[in-house]
This record gives sequence, C-alpha cells and structure tokens, in this order.
Amino acid sequence: MNSQKVIIFDSGTLINFAMNGLLQEFRGLKKIFPGKFIITREVKMEIIDRPLTIKRFELEALKLNELLEENILEMPYVLGMEDNKISNATAEIHNIANNTFFGRENAIHITDLGEESCIALSKLLNEKNIVNVISTDERTIRVLGEKPENLLSLLQKKLHTQINAKTENYKFFQGFRFIRSSELIYIAYKKGIVKLKNHDVLDALLYAMKFNGCAISDEEIAELKRMK
Repeated sequence: MNSQKVIIFDSGTLINFAMNGLLQEFRGLKKIFPGKFIITREVKMEIIDRPLTIKRFELEALKLNELLEENILEMPYVLGMEDNKISNATAEIHNIANNTFFGRENAIHITDLGEESCIALSKLLNEKNIVNVISTDERTIRVLGEKPENLLSLLQKKLHTQINAKTENYKFFQGFRFIRSSELIYIAYKKGIVKLKNHDVLDALLYAMKFNGCAISDEEIAELKRMK
C-alpha cells in the first residue's frame, strides 16, 4: 500500500469554507493532515478560473487561489497524474452516472463535471493503491457511491414519478470514501484549530456549513454535538 494519503476536494466543500470565512481553519487542517489536499482541473475551473470573471464571486475565488499559491491545495500532477487521463476517466463517469437512472424513459442527469472529476481521480488513485477520500457536500454523489439503491427512492420522491435503474452500473461507483465540510470542521473543532471559544461554537459551525450547501441533517448535527 502506498503511504501517501490524499483528500480530493470538490467545489462545494471549498466554497463552503470560503463563504463562511473559515479558510484559516482550512489551513490548520492541512497542517495536521499527513498528505495532500488535491483539486482537479475541472474543480479549479469551477472555484477559481470562472468565478474570477464574475464580480459577485471574485473575492472568494481570490481567496481560494491563495490556497493554490501557498500549496495548501495542489493539482494532480504532484501525484504523477496527467490531466488528460483524468479528463478521459471523467467523461466515462459522466456517461455512466447520467445513464443509470431513468424516468419516463429519459435518462436523469445526476452528476456534474467537478464531482465527476473527483470520482475519476479517486478511481485512478485507487488503482495505484493511494489512500484517498473525496470531500464533497453533494448528497447525490455520496449516495451514489455508498447506497445507490437509496438514490433511486430519493429521485422518486423528488420527481414524483416511477424511476428505473440500470443496477449493473452500481458496482462502478463502489469503493469510494467521502467526507463533508461538516466533518472537516468538526475535526478542526476537536483538534483545537478553531480559535473561537463559546459553548455554542460547534453548533454555529455545523449549521453554517449546512446553510451554505452541506447535505447534513439536524439529526446528524445533533449526533456530532453529542460526540464532542
């Protein structure tokens, strides 16, 4: 087993940390992590390149770009991974993921380029026995990787129609591990990285992540608070 460890970051987690003003805490997490924080070319496009051209999102993009300049975030080439290889794997994942569930005989689009590229990179790292986890706040991609049969019922509730699935595709999304911004900020809190001191600070941090896009339930937040 390769001793290198990697966290692959999807756009949502990084945007969540940036919008909540928690990038110093993010830097603190990197200091205690024995490995690399990696983003794909596709995620960089979503969180830095494109937002830099939009005034509303320019500030967060500049802050996230600083993380790249400081080598807090790094690109896959530091692991010997070629962008073209990741892009080819991403295209395959896009095709399979978005042709797995069908409603009224039409394929349902469930994943986008950034998260697909994270899955692609994780798959390539798994082939090299490099331990990795994907940090994403998106429920869909996590459920697809952990319990795809649950995604079928979620889609039926959301779309109010009968959903059919190519269950043979499920195995393609097995073997991935995920972590959300909520768990990361919980680790930061437990390790003393969060400097704000108040008995309500963990509650505030977890709900800040939830309200900025992290798919976490009130029950899960209550469980994390009990563990503190």
